[in-house]
Amino acid sequence: MHSVSDQDSQQAPAIAALSRHLLIRELGTQDYTTVWHAMQQFTDQRDANTPDQLWLLEHHSVFTQGQAGKEEHLLFPGDIPVVKVDRGGQVTYHGPGQLMVYVLLDLKRRNMGVRQLVTLLEQVLIQLLTPYGINAYAKADAPGVYVDEGKIASLGLRVRKGCSFHGLALNVDMDLSPFSRINPCGYAGMQMLQCKDLGGPQTIAEAKQRIVQCFSQQLNVATLQHTTGLDWQND
Repeated sequence: MHSVSDQDSQQAPAIAALSRHLLIRELGTQDYTTVWHAMQQFTDQRDANTPDQLWLLEHHSVFTQGQAGKEEHLLFPGDIPVVKVDRGGQVTYHGPGQLMVYVLLDLKRRNMGVRQLVTLLEQVLIQLLTPYGINAYAKADAPGVYVDEGKIASLGLRVRKGCSFHGLALNVDMDLSPFSRINPCGYAGMQMLQCKDLGGPQTIAEAKQRIVQCFSQQLNVATLQHTTGLDWQND
């Protein structure tokens, strides 16, 4: 009979190998609610042997209201739907030309806390923008990534069973006007910025390629696997 420590030592190489593998799921442009429910289902069904995944996509226009969201931050949503969701944070806008990266990590396996994950996402974005000469930075009291007091990327996370879902939104080349219908992330008058206007990545395709490289470095990934579609059961 193996002792607990023997079992742990036998499992350690497998755990380490899984932690260095990352699956990139390209989803194109998707309805928000469909993908949100798929993230919940994936997180509920995953087990200790499920590889971590990044889901890369754009959304049709939608406002999303976090768990602590206050109605007064929805100024005049108009014809854009509002979806109340299970991530942290207040209200934000998603739409075409904004890169969504949903971060489906087994935090327990990676020995990572939520605060560490927030910092990692901010570092990924800062690392992405630095080669373009964009001096991006994080704020301790307001998660996200900023340039000259304007916000270029937003974060929102949920952790269930020690695993994360939701993730980040990077403004690349989009219509920023819907942000004027809300107090973005609960801040009245917050200026929203995008990569295209600052000399950063000019297209979603360029931003995707760069952000995968940055995640690979920050997560110490050895092997990347690429796939498409939401049918993860058949990967």
